[in-house]
Amino acid sequence: MSIEFGKPLSVRETPIPGLILLDLPVHGDARGWFKENWQREKMTSAVVGLPDFGPVQNNISFNDAVGTTRGIHAEPWDKFVSVATGRIFGAWVDLREGPTFGAVYTAELDPSTAIFVPRGVGNSYQTLEPDTAYTYLVNDHWSPTATYTFLNLADETAAIDWPIPLDQVEISAKDRDHPRLADVTPMPPKKTLILGANGQVGRALRHVFGDQPSMEYATRADLDLTSPELHSARRWRDYDTIINAAAYTDVDGAETPAGRVDAWATNVTAVAALAQVSVANGITLVHISSDYVFDGSKDSEYTSSDAVSPLGVYGQTKAAGDAVVSVVPRHYILRTSWVVGDGKNFVRTMAALAERGVDPEVVDDQTGRLTLASDIALTIRRLLHSRAPFGIYNVTSIGDPATWYDVAREVFRLTGHDPDRVKPVSTHGYYAASSGPALIRPRNSVLATSELDATWQQRLADYLAQQRS
Repeated sequence: MSIEFGKPLSVRETPIPGLILLDLPVHGDARGWFKENWQREKMTSAVVGLPDFGPVQNNISFNDAVGTTRGIHAEPWDKFVSVATGRIFGAWVDLREGPTFGAVYTAELDPSTAIFVPRGVGNSYQTLEPDTAYTYLVNDHWSPTATYTFLNLADETAAIDWPIPLDQVEISAKDRDHPRLADVTPMPPKKTLILGANGQVGRALRHVFGDQPSMEYATRADLDLTSPELHSARRWRDYDTIINAAAYTDVDGAETPAGRVDAWATNVTAVAALAQVSVANGITLVHISSDYVFDGSKDSEYTSSDAVSPLGVYGQTKAAGDAVVSVVPRHYILRTSWVVGDGKNFVRTMAALAERGVDPEVVDDQTGRLTLASDIALTIRRLLHSRAPFGIYNVTSIGDPATWYDVAREVFRLTGHDPDRVKPVSTHGYYAASSGPALIRPRNSVLATSELDATWQQRLADYLAQQRS
C-alpha cells in the first residue's frame, strides 16, 4: 500500500452536515510511518474546526480479509474514524431527522485520512486490503437504553456503489437484516431541557420554543436538582442544552434564616449540580443571572466584564451561581434586570393599583431598564441557533435609564390613568415604613447591552397591549 506522506492537516466538506473528511500528516521513512491520529488542540482550532467532542472510548475493528463489510450503523454519539493499517471504502448515510435524511457520502480511507461522523449519521465500510484495522474514538459508552438506528447495506434509495458486490463479501446476518430507508426510524435530535418552566422566563421560553418532541420542560417537582441521583435522573447524553430559568428570587426573603438556606440551595448548590452534569456530558448550559450581582455604585452602565460586588444574600447567591456556570466549557450567562412576563410582576401590580384607584408610593432612587421575559427567551434562541461565542451577555431593553417611579408613571399613563397619582419615595423611606432591608438593592441596575434594540418604553407599551388583548 502506498501512503501519501507529508500532507498538511486539512479538511474536506461533504454533502452531509457535520460529516468532515480530514487529510492527516503522515511522516514516514524506511522504518515505517507515524501520525498524530487525534490532536485536540490542532483539530479543534479555527483552521480545522472539529467540535471538541470529548471522546471517552477508543475502539478498533480488525478485519482479516478483503471485502469484509460492516454497517450501516448510526448511534447517538459522535465518532472520529481513521484507518490504522490497510485501506477501506467508507459509506456514510444521514439518518437524522431533517432535510438531509438519506444523503450519502462515500470515500476511500487509508492511514493518511480520517473522518468525523456526527451523531445520527450511519457509518459503514468495506475493506479493500487484508489485515485492515479500523479505529474510532467515540464520546459515549454503549447503553441498552440509548436510541440506535440502522440501514440496510443494499438499500436501493441510498444506492451505494460498493467496490465489491455485497453478494461476494462477508456480512453478518444482523447487518443483512437491517431495514430499507423507507422503514428507518430517523435519529431524533438531542433534547433541550428548560428548568423553571412555570416562571416568567420559563413560560416565555415555552412560547418561543414550543412543545416539539425535542423540548422538555421541568419544574422543581419534576426534577430535584439537589438530589445525589441527579447524574442518573436522565440519560444526559441525549441532551444538547439545559436552560436554567429556575431561581430563588425573593430578595427580602433571602435575608431571613430560612430564606438564606433556600437561596443558596437553589441559586448555588443546584446550579453546581447542573454544571457537573453539563461538563460530564458536553451539554451547553444557559443560565439566567441578575443585575443584583453588582452593588449599584458605578456611575455608568455595567458591562458584562465588570467585576461582581453583590450587596445582599440574593445577589451573593446569583454571583456565586455565575462563577460556577463560567467553568462549564459551553455556557451562556444572561444578566438581566427588572424582568416582566407572564406572572406576578411590578408592571401588573401598578396596572392593578391604577384600576382600583390606589395611589402608590414608588421608589425614585433605583435606576435601571425593564426587560420583557419574551425578549430574554428570543435572545436565548438566537444565541443557540447562531452558535454565538460562549460567555456572559447583558440582556435588557435600551433607552434612557429610568427609576421604578418613572416606570410606574408610564404604566399609569399607558393604561389611561393620571400618572401624577404615583408618588415618589426614597428607598430608605419606603423600607422605613415597612421595616424592610433597604440596603440590599443596587441603586444603579443599568446594564450595557447590544442584544436588544427596543426601548423599555416601547416594550412596556407592547406588554400592556398584550395584557389587554
